[in-house]
Amino acid sequence: MAGVPFDQLQGEIWYNGSFVPWADATLHVLTHGLHYASAVFEGQRSYSGKVFKLEEHTARLRTSAHILGFEIPYTDDTLNAVTVELLQRQDLVDAYIRPIAWRGSEMMGVSAQNNTINVAIAAWPWPSYFDPEQRLKGIRLDMAEYRRPDPRTAPCRSKAAGLYMICTLSKHAAEQKGFADALMLDWRGQVAEATGANVFFVKDGVIHTPTPDCFLDGITRRTVIDLAKRRGLQIIERAILPDEMAEFEQCFLTGTAAEVTPVSQIGPYQFTVGEIARTLMEDYEKLVNGRPNLDIAAE
Repeated sequence: MAGVPFDQLQGEIWYNGSFVPWADATLHVLTHGLHYASAVFEGQRSYSGKVFKLEEHTARLRTSAHILGFEIPYTDDTLNAVTVELLQRQDLVDAYIRPIAWRGSEMMGVSAQNNTINVAIAAWPWPSYFDPEQRLKGIRLDMAEYRRPDPRTAPCRSKAAGLYMICTLSKHAAEQKGFADALMLDWRGQVAEATGANVFFVKDGVIHTPTPDCFLDGITRRTVIDLAKRRGLQIIERAILPDEMAEFEQCFLTGTAAEVTPVSQIGPYQFTVGEIARTLMEDYEKLVNGRPNLDIAAE
């Protein structure tokens, strides 16, 4: 599928209650979700034919919609069932899944309480989010210009489409400089996250990670925290200032797309791909593929 535009892929997409041909899953140019970002989405991965933490992702999709003031017109059970069926119909085993819900085109303007809520789910093969060779060596991050906003100015606990505009801008700017991604600070100037993944640091065997008070507490983030605790590792969630990065020895990102990805550089700060990052990357890979590490307690 390399180089093929996403609107030209083959197969089916579940769209408002039916499986439709991929090319027919379209919307009107005057859709409210396009103009005003009244859309929420999820990113999910299937490993060895099973979607990892499907129920948690579906529940978060519903919560995100509720925060944006609309309700998804399908039950969680329905969405979960059609996701499983979609993978079967697409003949996919290892895949990326994208559910999305958005306000339709009945009203065009800021106010759109009566618009139809549309829901679609697509799935396609998608290997490593970052270059595999870079990932093993540790990816390089630039420092983003834009910052995560104050929770009083944006619905930061929703996985809402509009919140990713500054992520796209930041990642584009980083890639133009030869970096793989960018690290974003929050409105206070504290370390927040990468453009689509949470961040962790290691110092003296202790893992430090920013408190998710203005960005998503990722499902993968929580999973990796649990894996680390089962390893007997100490986790400290706290405010982290940028200049503290000079003292950290290791760094890694977590996310559904990023999985567990070591980081070798953030701006002027250098890190090693150490044992803790490598161990958690291996533990996560085993967990999502249904092969829990026998050295740690079962989930």
